[in-house]
Amino acid sequence: MRFTLSSTALSSKLFALSKVINSKNSLPILADFIFRTEGNTLFLTASDGENTMATTIELAECDIDDSFAVENHNLLEAVKGFSEQPLTFEVDKANSSVRIIYQNGQFSLPIESADEFPNPQTVSDGAASIQMTSALLAENIGRTLFATAQDDLRPVMNGIYFDLSAECLSVVATDGHKLVRNKILDIKNEGGASFILAKKPATILKNMLAKDDSIVTISFDDRNALVSFGDNHLTCRLIEGRYPNYASVIPQNNPNALHIDREALLGALKRVQPFASDSSNLIRFRIEGRVLQLDAEDFDFSKTATEKIACEYDGMPMSIGFKASAFIEVLNNFESDEVIVRLSDPSRAGIVVPAEQPAGQDVLMLLMPMLLNE
Repeated sequence: MRFTLSSTALSSKLFALSKVINSKNSLPILADFIFRTEGNTLFLTASDGENTMATTIELAECDIDDSFAVENHNLLEAVKGFSEQPLTFEVDKANSSVRIIYQNGQFSLPIESADEFPNPQTVSDGAASIQMTSALLAENIGRTLFATAQDDLRPVMNGIYFDLSAECLSVVATDGHKLVRNKILDIKNEGGASFILAKKPATILKNMLAKDDSIVTISFDDRNALVSFGDNHLTCRLIEGRYPNYASVIPQNNPNALHIDREALLGALKRVQPFASDSSNLIRFRIEGRVLQLDAEDFDFSKTATEKIACEYDGMPMSIGFKASAFIEVLNNFESDEVIVRLSDPSRAGIVVPAEQPAGQDVLMLLMPMLLNE
């Protein structure tokens, strides 16, 4: 078996596929890339047993259709430093090896039979589907991923919830202390459907999806999802279970509205955070008139910090506590110049929304307050 392809095309594809492979695998074959030729097309596959990524590369030449498996780490290290040039693979199944020839040399690696590779999970024939642009999906995954939990007792909260209804597609994540809900208003379905995408495939998609208008199709049933974008196909096991009723925890009436420059608030929080207690990371927000005062204190180490920021505030004077790191994460995941923080009282959740919503979307983030010791 002999075939030739572009070195940079192979390197970029293998690097993307390697994100699926675990450092420790239940089956030795799961540490391998699967190569399969069909005509002048090379099919590349990698899997961790629950998530399988497949992609294709056009070949300059290929003599026969066949397949083999090669360990991922050694091959990645060998090809990642190549400038653009043709690579020729000569596969010797009798000696279980592949020789890779480039402009100034060659190297060889052991191979295994691809027949041992497990068949990927598939979606059923009656699977529901969603289509959206690659940029929109990447944006929504990126905006919600930070709010997912790491909870062994409630695994449904460890992923991103896609909730398709007659009104919109809601993309949701929460860890019980913070919540993100993105509504994509022009994607809807009268019948409704939902699935929970695990954190690992979500991270892979966030890093691989192009920020353009190419179309991504997500087909899903009760157990699996197939995400198709460009010449890539990611099949993943979904998180099973009932997602919490996220809508019920979003306050419907937070009459006190704080309008503030996002970068100014973000910078101030980063400056006062080092002075907060390591155990609580608590920052006190004192809001009155046109001034927001941030206070941090760590009495164990005799540290305090205060900073005042100009703002617009329509509401009753209030002191409310928030975890600094969580508020910083929320602000980092907005793109608007100004945000609006809607509050009710110091014991109820605060809502953060952009002053100007992204086109066709309704973005909301929620933060639970922390108890203040007055």
